[in-house]
Amino acid sequence: MFSLARQSTPAKINAVPYIAMLKENNIRTGFLEGKQHDSLVTETGKIGLWLRAMFEVGYTYGWRHEELLDLRLRQVDISAGTIRLEPGTTKNDQGREVSMTLPVKALLSQRVHGKTADDYVFTREDGEPVRDFRGSWAKVCEESRVPDLLFHDLRRAAARNLRRAGVAEGVIMKIGGWKTRSVFERYNIVSQGGHPRRDDELGGEAAA
Repeated sequence: MFSLARQSTPAKINAVPYIAMLKENNIRTGFLEGKQHDSLVTETGKIGLWLRAMFEVGYTYGWRHEELLDLRLRQVDISAGTIRLEPGTTKNDQGREVSMTLPVKALLSQRVHGKTADDYVFTREDGEPVRDFRGSWAKVCEESRVPDLLFHDLRRAAARNLRRAGVAEGVIMKIGGWKTRSVFERYNIVSQGGHPRRDDELGGEAAA
């Protein structure tokens, strides 16, 4: 606010005071392990195809739940095998496009069947767009014995899995929407084997 006041015309203040920043301590720890993932696949499927598909996309690309809930059919191209987030609709305002994995393509093919371009991808059985799924998510996490898992934690799982697959850090940041290296590092991603590939070796795997 001080900076905005200084930049206004005429300036409302003459100088911006120094304000010391407090040390951040909001890094979450722990990862979604194999058995937990398999259990969540089963439990989300029991709730409905919409939650099963949301979980798969979140786990694969690390996309925020807000980005998924706003996804429209026109952003999903099954024939090309791509999903697109439009510029201005993401947290960092940058657009993103990714190639579908086989599980994601299979699930989204079912989600888009019979819908029009402006319809939401993630809808409940009655056709209503999913808005609040906290109760359903808490239930599947409880059944999978990961009661403290947030949907947002899937971003860290996706980043680690992409890193282990040899995807370059710059590409991972573009896929997940991490705009700065400092924010990306807060997710505590550690390489466990192999050197990451260069961005130009990924070809069409992801694009900003």
